[in-house]
Amino acid sequence: MKKLIQNILKFILPFLLGGFVLYWVYHDFDFFAVKDTFLYHTNWWWMTASLFFGLLSHVLRGVRWRQTLEPLHATPRRTNCVDAIFLSYASSLILPRMGEMSRCAVLKKSDNISLAQSLGTVVTERLIDTFCILSITALTFLCEIPVFMTFFRETGTKVPSLLHLFSSPWFYVSLFCVIGVVWILCRLLRILSFYEKVKGIALNMIEGMKSLHSVSNKPLFVLYTIGIWGCYILHFYLTFFCFPFSEHLSFGAAMVMFTGGTFAVIVPTPNGAGPWHFAVITMMMLYGVSPTDASVFALIVHAIQTLLVIILGLYGLLHQMYLHTASNK
Repeated sequence: MKKLIQNILKFILPFLLGGFVLYWVYHDFDFFAVKDTFLYHTNWWWMTASLFFGLLSHVLRGVRWRQTLEPLHATPRRTNCVDAIFLSYASSLILPRMGEMSRCAVLKKSDNISLAQSLGTVVTERLIDTFCILSITALTFLCEIPVFMTFFRETGTKVPSLLHLFSSPWFYVSLFCVIGVVWILCRLLRILSFYEKVKGIALNMIEGMKSLHSVSNKPLFVLYTIGIWGCYILHFYLTFFCFPFSEHLSFGAAMVMFTGGTFAVIVPTPNGAGPWHFAVITMMMLYGVSPTDASVFALIVHAIQTLLVIILGLYGLLHQMYLHTASNK
């Protein structure tokens, strides 16, 4: 019974956290403004271009993942790796951070690749992603220091008195986001401690993590990595051109919001719902966009990008089912 309750809480808490933040951000918002912008003021050509780069980033990640598996003498089909990426992002909508395990499970079923070894390569990927986002953030911060300082001041991160800090609703939104990040770190530590108790699995994971040193074509790996993050940035930046109130924003503004949104997605809510909206809306307002327009932008963009994740996940699931059925005939 205790384990059942824990599993239920793991499923419900991310939705409650996301719902809480969304409530604070949109509790007095006029949602008719979203309908009007969506139907009459959205440039769907630019939105299609944005979605293309979102799709391409997943494909490149799948192909790069296969490259890290090759030193382990694992050669899954590229389509299986891409399907696994599609399914990993979609499954994370149901239970945040479940994607890492789910994509390894796909290759276990389709190509009989060791779950522990493939998980080791995923850990390596996460380390590389961390390095990339920290590098992008550092460069963006240096170029846009005044904007970041204004953001910290406006969100209550830097205020003249503790009384003002605790009276700001944004402080409590940020607090819950920090709690979410701490919760993720605690979960990761527990998972790692569990694997350390199982020597065989731990060794396989270490072998998977070391696979990067044996990648046959390192320049190509770097090119894939640059392509993945370039696609992420374009996936977000091109949405500026979809709306009349954001098309004037600069690439620098996009990078500020992209980095803020990337860190917000770390919080364990479905696709960053809530914290992502909070970060993007607040930063967009710093560039002169009205609160209403910024809120509309965040709702529409996040909803469409989440829909893309769902569609790709369904495609990956159906494609894997088709391949499995075809192989059994």
